[in-house]
Amino acid sequence: MANRHLARSVVLQTLFEWDTIHAKDAEASTILERNAQEFGGSETDKPFMEALLAGVIAKKSDVDLIITKAAPDWPLERIAPVDRNILRIGLYELLFADRAQVPAKVAINEAIELAKVFGGESSGRFVNGVLGAVYKEIGSPGKDEQGKKPAVAKKRYEDMLLTQLGGAVVYAEHEGQYYLALVHDIFGHWTLSKGKIGDNPAIAHETVEEGTIREIKEEIGLDITIEEKVGENEYIASHPEKGRHRKHVTYFLARASYEPLKLQAKGGLDDAKWFRLTDILDLNFYDDMLPIVTAAVQKLLDKSSR
Repeated sequence: MANRHLARSVVLQTLFEWDTIHAKDAEASTILERNAQEFGGSETDKPFMEALLAGVIAKKSDVDLIITKAAPDWPLERIAPVDRNILRIGLYELLFADRAQVPAKVAINEAIELAKVFGGESSGRFVNGVLGAVYKEIGSPGKDEQGKKPAVAKKRYEDMLLTQLGGAVVYAEHEGQYYLALVHDIFGHWTLSKGKIGDNPAIAHETVEEGTIREIKEEIGLDITIEEKVGENEYIASHPEKGRHRKHVTYFLARASYEPLKLQAKGGLDDAKWFRLTDILDLNFYDDMLPIVTAAVQKLLDKSSR
């Protein structure tokens, strides 16, 4: 295991060359073989290098999309090739590798070390920021796997800054069936459209219902009519300036016309679609979304049986 940092360095050099000369995927293994002989030495974990290289290339499209969404101010082609390929390695190991072999924090720390050695002055901070944001979005897996940091004073839950959000299970009737409007995030989950309430000083005094109507219109282009509340949840989020803060989301059942969805270009979401009620059973939802969606679906079924 001790030589895996060196192995990652060789894979990075291979990806850098493969990326910058626009080589074919099949040529990457040849580049790796040459780099392993030149830079790796006899102690390099060759099977690990081969598996890592093949995995990053196989998941390149998925990983590049996540980079684009996690760093919306940095188009992929504007990111330095070294940083771009460090992120590819880090995100692949964070999201797709066997966590028993590569714990989440190891994946992040190894990528940051690569950035410090091979990248520019700000590469370490940039890589840390992108991987850290993704790590928090996926629920900070394995956060207790490694040694604990010195204890620091934590804000009490009730003292944390509270942000109010509003969301909706948006439905429409089409050809005698109910459809739900859902949005898809870059981590592979279907979820509900939502947004901050009173985030703009000009509309600071809007109600949760008014804010939800506005946010749904801005995010997916639908005019909705709120019918009733179907649930709420609250969770802790982290922000580089605000620190740890609470987010409280109120969800409503809302009616709309069945018309094309127009997803706003924003970080975190990559698709929006209508789904028949019978089709949502197979979708990948976050655990805290299931009770909200289930409650709304039950209300629609009760409505249809009257």
